[in-house]
Amino acid sequence: MITGTLKKLKSDLQDTVNYWLPVGEQDIALNPLIGQSIRLEHTGNIYCLNCQTKTRKSYAQGFCFPCMQKLASCDMCIMKPETCHHHKGTCRDPQWGEDNCMVPHYVYLSNTSGIKVGITRHTQIPIRWIDQGATQAIPIFRVKTRQQSGFVETAFKDLIADKTNWRAMLKGNAEPVDLATRAKQLKEELKTVIGELEQQFGEGSIESLEDESVDISYPVEQFPTKITSHNFDKNPVVEGILQGIKGQYLLLDTGVINIRKFTSYEVNFDDQ
Repeated sequence: MITGTLKKLKSDLQDTVNYWLPVGEQDIALNPLIGQSIRLEHTGNIYCLNCQTKTRKSYAQGFCFPCMQKLASCDMCIMKPETCHHHKGTCRDPQWGEDNCMVPHYVYLSNTSGIKVGITRHTQIPIRWIDQGATQAIPIFRVKTRQQSGFVETAFKDLIADKTNWRAMLKGNAEPVDLATRAKQLKEELKTVIGELEQQFGEGSIESLEDESVDISYPVEQFPTKITSHNFDKNPVVEGILQGIKGQYLLLDTGVINIRKFTSYEVNFDDQ
């Protein structure tokens, strides 16, 4: 048995995604456990991801309330990048903003429960796509800052989804699509808007990309036909046969669990 706090699943893109479950200081290889019984039991303890203080409730996926209020990584502009206020001198942590937001970002299309638009830092490709359970993805624009990526993403929202239907994503893989062709169509439709944004940001701020799409395969033996979610706040014990892993979800024969949602929860892990 291994005891420790959970962190989001680690992954590595190979022919099939390799996954590890971080429990405390140990990373448990999950792919070899598919088809076997596993058990996670929440001890009742939650420790803030930032300050390690024990907290009764987790905020913003792993933080205590004071840290959630003060950390730049928990600010509202992380969810809505176009509202970035770093340039106003009001960032909660200007250096963190320099390191994480004032760096190149990509706007991409992915196929999760269908085609969607998204953004990510240059360092998070392909991890971001894997975390969302995308089976296909393609970068379409490269911009200089997170705020700029937010404005470009917003331009797409009237034409394409920016959210994943996580239940549909977990029930199977979306039908393959020609992302490169769809990207060209969307760029043409938004040529005027993107041109106006480039004028606003400065010449060369938005780089159109012509990359090939990436295919992603997940280690799933069987998809659930009905989605039942495990929740440590309601039942401290999650156990069953591990049938697959997709996105940040473990797919058990007893239901699914979003590991990222329970970041900082202390658990006992056992494979039987």
